[in-house]
Amino acid sequence: MVKNRNSKLFLLLFTGSLTAFGPVMTDLYLPAFPQIQEYFGTSVSLVQLSLTFGMLGLALGQLFLGPISDKYGRVRPLAFSLGVFSLATVACIFSPTIYFFLFFRLVQGIFGAGCVVIARSVIVDLYTGRELSTFFSLLAGIQGIAPIAAPILGGVLMSVTDWRGIFAVLFAFGMILFFTTFAFRESHTREKRVQGSTFSALKGFVPILKNQRFMRYVLTQSLAFGVFFAYIAASPFIFQTHYQLSPALYSLCFGANAFCIVIGSVLVSFLKNEQKVLSRMTKLFLLLSVFTAGALIMEMAFFVVEGMFVLLAFCFGTIMPPTTSLALDLERTNSGCASAILGFFQFLFGSIVSPLVGIGNMFVTTGIIIFVCSLFAFLFCPRAEKKEQYV
Repeated sequence: MVKNRNSKLFLLLFTGSLTAFGPVMTDLYLPAFPQIQEYFGTSVSLVQLSLTFGMLGLALGQLFLGPISDKYGRVRPLAFSLGVFSLATVACIFSPTIYFFLFFRLVQGIFGAGCVVIARSVIVDLYTGRELSTFFSLLAGIQGIAPIAAPILGGVLMSVTDWRGIFAVLFAFGMILFFTTFAFRESHTREKRVQGSTFSALKGFVPILKNQRFMRYVLTQSLAFGVFFAYIAASPFIFQTHYQLSPALYSLCFGANAFCIVIGSVLVSFLKNEQKVLSRMTKLFLLLSVFTAGALIMEMAFFVVEGMFVLLAFCFGTIMPPTTSLALDLERTNSGCASAILGFFQFLFGSIVSPLVGIGNMFVTTGIIIFVCSLFAFLFCPRAEKKEQYV
């Protein structure tokens, strides 16, 4: 049920932009890596470390800013996060050395995390039942397409500007959302906020982490994200180096997979009994991962490998909305903490999986990672309980 505080269209556009914040922050500047290396006169590994620092900040920041929003409401922590993020972005542009750049990337990540975690909390504040599931389905489409579209947009920007121009776009994005925040009406009323000290809000993590069913949803989603990040990390080398695809054709492959994620996310919103749908889709996800891993390990033809990735992307899109809505619906009282845990594990698994695909033969390693992640996603996925009632 929706509490009529903000229009649905405004909420979709606003929270969708906030949800895309993390992937845009991490992926938009990827095409500028060589130029950043030349500008600072540093090594490739230090430039790549800026991506790690950003993802680490996104993971850690959610653990802090989620509980803060449970105590102080959503608007003030969100505005503060966007303000500090924008200042850190300016600091990145004027960093005198790579080490200053790395530090401000970490700050960017910590406060950019506030956008992601608070967006999910806002939706839980305002929606329940089928509307909650439907809204998360729409957001999952945005969340799925953002990390794929961001590097493509970054490549377009690099044709008309330099790496500092890309960070100027990030600054503009942050400031637009900063001012939009003041048009948003507070969704977390005073009577629902965590009472006591700020430490009291942080203590909300303890009972959530002890909620085994909630954590199983979190691990199911995070492991599915592991498959997704393995694809993102390996695909440039697989498609461009091995299959000799041009950047334009590689972008088309990205676009096809992004489209399938969106289709899967939207389609699942029309299906009833989220738990049953989730159970079936994790089985299909595992089955597809077996065929995808086989196609990679045997280094089959490009169309076979890309076809398997397309199907896997569609299935990934159907898993994200129900794991999010079912998990957060279990912890409505401390939705900020719950959302923080959900986001933290996503980026944690992403930061672990991404460098692993480069070990040994990339085809074999990527295939193994995809299979292992999907296998454990299936094993951790909660099954339907007899007493549960579904909409």
